[in-house]
Amino acid sequence: MPNFFDEQLQLLVQNALKEDVGDGDHSTLACIPPDARGKAVLHIKQDGILAGMEIAEKILKMKEPGSKFTAYKRDGDVMRDGEEAFVAEATVPTILQCERLILNCMQRMSGIATLTRQYVDKLQKYKTRVLDTRKTTPNFRLLEKDAVRIGGGINHRFGLYDMIMLKDNHIDYAGSLEAAIEKASAYRQAHKPQLKIEVETRNLGEVRRVLAIGKVDRIMLDNFTPRLLAEALSLIGDRYETEASGGINLNNIEDYARTGVDYISVGALIHQARSLDMSLKAVIYK
Repeated sequence: MPNFFDEQLQLLVQNALKEDVGDGDHSTLACIPPDARGKAVLHIKQDGILAGMEIAEKILKMKEPGSKFTAYKRDGDVMRDGEEAFVAEATVPTILQCERLILNCMQRMSGIATLTRQYVDKLQKYKTRVLDTRKTTPNFRLLEKDAVRIGGGINHRFGLYDMIMLKDNHIDYAGSLEAAIEKASAYRQAHKPQLKIEVETRNLGEVRRVLAIGKVDRIMLDNFTPRLLAEALSLIGDRYETEASGGINLNNIEDYARTGVDYISVGALIHQARSLDMSLKAVIYK
């Protein structure tokens, strides 16, 4: 049975190729025989952390199961300008139709993995771990979160379905912090007992209110300064997992990690990452 990742990747690749090829790759149809075979090599043109190798191979073999993929590097490897990552062998139409999709995925994923590794490196001395968020590109979240994992970060919930996360709007619409937690706890017990409940707090008063009611698994401390975060953690102790979020970046993440918070969520891992330069070039033997 295919797993969730492979099912979603299949849909992503099918839709991406349909978007790009439309009623035909007329550039290739015009000048390349359909059964012509060829090779292409992936050239790395910027330093960073490589991501998307397994995805590139899957894309190629989804399009042409008999194709050959020879990897010179692995996901998570340090990459240097001038290196080669893989050689693909397939019919030329397959290579040309998959070229841009493979590059778009690998360039974007490598940029995210590279930025994530910078955050992870900052946390080497601490117990704190960095999380991604749902601030992702629609229909591309699967690969963006995979890139965070390759870079050494931890995936937070994938979507709205795999955790109950009570943020400010849920709390305001529910009527109060206490009402939101009570309703969420009752819902979990009745429908999805395996789901964790996380609740957002905006000040120390709200932290105290959550501690009074309990029934959650993790407390998010949103837009707390490091000083206030430390105070909140002293109140919470070891009773619940803790997560800091809001305004945290490479320059100040260590200030937050020193408090001993369990997790720091950083939307910038994905939405501020810059794609890295690569090219997929035909191998021509003379």
